[in-house]
Amino acid sequence: MTTRKSEIDSFLAAHGYAGWNATPLAGDASSRRYQRLTSTGGTLAVLMDWPPADGGDTRPFAELAEDLRARGVSAPEILAEDHAKGLLLIEDLGDALFTEVIAADATAELPLYRAAVDLLVHLHDTPAPALPPLGPRIMAEMTGLAFSEYRSAILGDPAEAARIRFENRFEDILRNHLQGDMVFVHRDFHAQNLLWLPERDGIAKVGVIDFQDAKAGHRAYDLVSLLQDARRDVPAGIEMQMIDHYIRATGVEEASFRSAYTVTGVQRNMRILGIFARLSQQFGKHHYIDLVPRVWDHFERGLNHPALASVAEELLSALPAPTPEAMERLRA
Repeated sequence: MTTRKSEIDSFLAAHGYAGWNATPLAGDASSRRYQRLTSTGGTLAVLMDWPPADGGDTRPFAELAEDLRARGVSAPEILAEDHAKGLLLIEDLGDALFTEVIAADATAELPLYRAAVDLLVHLHDTPAPALPPLGPRIMAEMTGLAFSEYRSAILGDPAEAARIRFENRFEDILRNHLQGDMVFVHRDFHAQNLLWLPERDGIAKVGVIDFQDAKAGHRAYDLVSLLQDARRDVPAGIEMQMIDHYIRATGVEEASFRSAYTVTGVQRNMRILGIFARLSQQFGKHHYIDLVPRVWDHFERGLNHPALASVAEELLSALPAPTPEAMERLRA
């Protein structure tokens, strides 16, 4: 019996879950592992296994789950915890991911996205917890992955001078367009991290997971994450309707919010290009490269906005498009 299995068995036994059947659940891009636990009577729970030795820290998830639940959000209830060992037992919110519900019923797409936007409106209307800020300098530096990982994997050259020049200019653009009060930012608010819970009421119909990396940031960030999804095509009509819906529901100034949305989209998609390249190159997770063309399309479309006019041409020259040859190099 491995040491880790012994730790898990002891943790489960200590909290009354010994003997429950364990089934692995699909993980994500991190080192976290999940198991669905089922009692003989059919009661469900989920075990999060995130060892500190692998860089895990279960505290932020537990703390943020409690904060979100206090706001009326359907985050998983924390059933048991051992942060020193990187173990959490959490409520099982089921399998009705937005991606699966929409795949089974295309007519559900619009109402589900509207419900997700309503949840963001609610979150942005309440004070954010004390979280590290996602400010212009940090956001600008995060785009550097597009040079150091994505470009470097394709061309073998991270273009350091171009990266530094762009980050400095982009920081000014972000500072000019991302103004206003900071709100709770999930950072991975998309259809594969949202669950449909129709038996609940109001905003609680949307279940939320994978929020442990939340920050305080601009209100456009999670809307971009939702509508410029790296993992699925969100119809352009739905994207436009949901932006309109958010603007009407919150009363934000329209022109400035649309500019902030676009600038944030370019920032986020540049970072994702770098992350997917790194996952492929360093961790052998080559399936993420299949998503690169969609991310590139979001990125390239955003550069058409006047707010990015001063950097668009230089950026498109520095970052190679995901041609078939480039995709093969990213997979290598």
